[in-house]
Amino acid sequence: MGDVLAGFHAAWEFESDSVLIRFERGIRTPKLFAALGERRIPLEAIAGVTLAPGKRGTVVLRAVPRPGADPLMEAAADQLKESSDPYRLVLPAERETLAEYYADELRARLTVSGPAERFLVAPPEVPLQFKAYDGKASFDGRSVSFRWFWTGASSAKWKAGDQTFPVSALSGVEWRSPEVFEGYLRLLRRDGSGEQAPPQPDHDPAAVVFGLGYGPVHESLPFAAAVLAAVRSAGPVGAGALGGAGPRRDPADIADRIRHLGELHEAGLVTDEEFSAKKAELLAEL
Repeated sequence: MGDVLAGFHAAWEFESDSVLIRFERGIRTPKLFAALGERRIPLEAIAGVTLAPGKRGTVVLRAVPRPGADPLMEAAADQLKESSDPYRLVLPAERETLAEYYADELRARLTVSGPAERFLVAPPEVPLQFKAYDGKASFDGRSVSFRWFWTGASSAKWKAGDQTFPVSALSGVEWRSPEVFEGYLRLLRRDGSGEQAPPQPDHDPAAVVFGLGYGPVHESLPFAAAVLAAVRSAGPVGAGALGGAGPRRDPADIADRIRHLGELHEAGLVTDEEFSAKKAELLAEL
């Protein structure tokens, strides 16, 4: 097709086998759109197309993604606000006839429906990172790392220490939007720990919790989607997936962590044995 239909905050370019969505950058554009930049949606990832009246003299053209086709939408799990739905194109009402034409053209090209067996839409590119309330989350495409903040992390997370999870050791991702009460990102592990009731996110070393200004949707959701896509494409846990030495730590960072551990020990939140064992573990990272 090759035509371009421009709306508010985005433009759709219709190609023979896909729709290329280019999102605008601007102070009025939803931050998630700006973070995504552009996305190519294969036609095989689309289950249907709708056109409906919008608010304040607009119409909304929407591509309906197939379940399981897009890691971003799978990670979002229906938690996105309507205004942040990347599959909606909002247009002035006077362009309804044109939008209806493209909707019909798209429908005529759709040949599959139902759940997809694999992700068909490319995930956000790595490396990715964001600041949660209790730690910094990083993903390099192979492993997820959580580095705790002494100002926000619970004593349980400080006892456990900074965490690194190879994607091959994970079974999935649980994302709860920071725009609702008690948002968090939790990594689901293959080791069977998920069979038990998971601890509260603020006490779970496999989770980071969000807060006001920490873990916003436009940072944490693409992160969750990228991890989920990597997990789905990874094989079973290899013999050495959980082993191997991690990167050496900054001595100043180790000193800060030992100092905070000492504060927890003095407050009675860490036993003598736990303090000694964790201190030795931290020193071994130098």
